[in-house]
Order: sequence, then C-alpha cells, then structure tokens
Amino acid sequence: MSTATTINQLTGTWNLDPSHTRIGFVARHAMVTKVRGNFNDFSGTAVIGDDLGSSSVEVKIVANSVDTRSAQRDEHLRSGDFFGSDEHPEIIFRSTTVQETGPNSFEITGDLSIKDVTKSLTIPFTYEGSATDPFGNERAGFEGSVVVNRKDYGINWNAALDAGGVLVSEKVTLEFEVSAIKA
Repeated sequence: MSTATTINQLTGTWNLDPSHTRIGFVARHAMVTKVRGNFNDFSGTAVIGDDLGSSSVEVKIVANSVDTRSAQRDEHLRSGDFFGSDEHPEIIFRSTTVQETGPNSFEITGDLSIKDVTKSLTIPFTYEGSATDPFGNERAGFEGSVVVNRKDYGINWNAALDAGGVLVSEKVTLEFEVSAIKA
C-alpha cells in the first residue's frame, strides 16, 4: 500500500538500502556494444524538507567495489588508468540544490568527486512511489540517470581500434535505481 503520493509528502531522513539499490554505469565498448557495471558498496542519506528546495543528498561509493562481471576488467577499472581506487577510495556526491520539476519529478544538482576532481552536475529523478514493507519500514523508490564525460574527471585511458575509433567511449551514463528507508 502506498503511503505517499508525491515526493513532497516524504519529509524526513531517508537512508539508501544497499541490498535494493543499484548505482551503476553504462559505457560503449569497442564502438559496437555497451558494458554495464555497478558499485556494490555505498551508503547514502537524503533529508527531504517541507519545501523540496531545502532538501539535501549525500552518497559515498567505495570505488574498489566496481563490478562489471569481468575480474580482469574490474581490476583495470580499479587501477590508475580509471578510478585509481588505492589512492582515491571514494566517489562522493553532495547535493547543492534540489528542485521540483513536476509532481513526481525533480532534479538534484550537486558536486560529484572522482579522483580528486569535483564537477557540478544535475541528475533528473522520478519518484516511483512509497510503501510500508512487511517489516514495517517505510520505503520510497526513485530512478534517475545522467550522462557524464569521464575525461572531465581525469579518467583518460583509451586504446585505438584498428578499424578506427576507440575501445571505451568518453560518455558514460550513470544510473540510479534507489530504494530508501525512512530513518
């Protein structure tokens, strides 16, 4: 049973549920296909105010938890060619503004930090609904995605292909499928 029909009714503090949330990415590979990956270790909190504009979000991702279902590729992604997870163990997003764009849509603008590079970006989200689960937890669902240029964050590695083009696209889609539990 749904407990809130719009995001404005979700005031309070909400924590990401890692076992029901996906933070992932999609990048074009070899110019002909896409590779999808996830981060398996992260935490996050959203504080939703009476006025959505007074809300805030913070997410911390363990860079070493990258998982593309290929051990060799994951090790390369953890290396200095990509995330440099030994020197830069966390990827952090902190909101600067939250703005309602419709009854069940909003944008979160904030600072994304990867490898000591921080850039502002805006992520459009939709509120998918809320319900009380069988254990008495109030849950809310959100989905969003945004395209970033990985080179903006100092992730420059690539390899040229014999037929032209490169092995890994510069543009990467970040995907968020969020289940949050009210604190």
